[in-house]
Amino acid sequence: MNNSFDLNKVLRPHILTLAPYSSARDEYTGHVGIFLDANENPYGSVTGENYNRYPDPYQAEIKQKLSPIKHVAPDRIFLGNGSDEPIDLLTRATCTPGQDRVIILPPTYGMYQVSASIHDVKIDQVSLTSDYHIDTEAVLNAVTPQTKIIWICSPNNPTGNVMQHDAIQSILENFSGLVVVDEAYIDFTDEPSWIQHLDKYPNLVVLQTFSKAWGLAGLRVGMCFASVELIRILNKIKPPYNISLPAQQALLEGLNGTDRKDAMVADILRERQNLVSMLEKLPIVIKIHPTDANFVLVQFEDAKGVMDYLIHETIIVRDRSRVHLCEGCLRITVGTKEENEVLIESLKKYQSKSVIV
Repeated sequence: MNNSFDLNKVLRPHILTLAPYSSARDEYTGHVGIFLDANENPYGSVTGENYNRYPDPYQAEIKQKLSPIKHVAPDRIFLGNGSDEPIDLLTRATCTPGQDRVIILPPTYGMYQVSASIHDVKIDQVSLTSDYHIDTEAVLNAVTPQTKIIWICSPNNPTGNVMQHDAIQSILENFSGLVVVDEAYIDFTDEPSWIQHLDKYPNLVVLQTFSKAWGLAGLRVGMCFASVELIRILNKIKPPYNISLPAQQALLEGLNGTDRKDAMVADILRERQNLVSMLEKLPIVIKIHPTDANFVLVQFEDAKGVMDYLIHETIIVRDRSRVHLCEGCLRITVGTKEENEVLIESLKKYQSKSVIV
């Protein structure tokens, strides 16, 4: 338990007294009536769909449906425009530009740094170890009185591994700011979510997404789980209607598909193992890093040559060879069985030099 955490001391002072924008849907939350309050078009929309009305600004129906799936109360859920919105809002709520600091653990997801840079927040980088784990002592030694957030991606992007539980626990217990655990890839690992520890650690924030396992990347909806008090703050400072009506409607339907989601995850995990097995047989592969995500980080003898060849073959992977501790590596998303086989055949052709690019 972190007894030194005080949310009021972590938030920017003016956020506590900020008067949020009050939308028409704040004043009346019912679904039946003659709506003459929000200056909407009463005749419908140009598409013929019922998009002429503003959506629920707090997505209450979705949160009620999501609550038993995630085993967390609705008032501890924030839904954002992708996970990038809560990343941005958490930075804005806590960090005074030009004064406060955040800690990131490279190599990791790039938006933590981008968001901090946009808001002129100082960034302290504490490298992961050579096997991509947290150097707990170095992280805690990097904390200053101005440090407001420590960002931890687990399973980590781009390395794919889960961060050690003891390290995250130690940081939670010894840091008086927010510890954000980004679990975008949590569905692809057997490790339990940190959501179950929200009651124990008031400074814990957990991010998840509908973009990966749920297959809903096009909807742009991310999840943030935190204390009731912090969720209230995020709701206060977010744009009034941050999740569109079509996205909310599609997500409500999608939440009925948990069995379909689980089946897709099982398929991805099976194909992940098959992909790793096939990659292991290629002499051009130096190392395949252990993964708990829906991708593998692969070190090649000539990553640039492989990348250029795959692009020529219209097979698109992610070049991470210039990222700290990922030198010579490409990040490969697990595809379908057929896609993975095409990838491997192309790598074999590159390897044999039978095709001249």
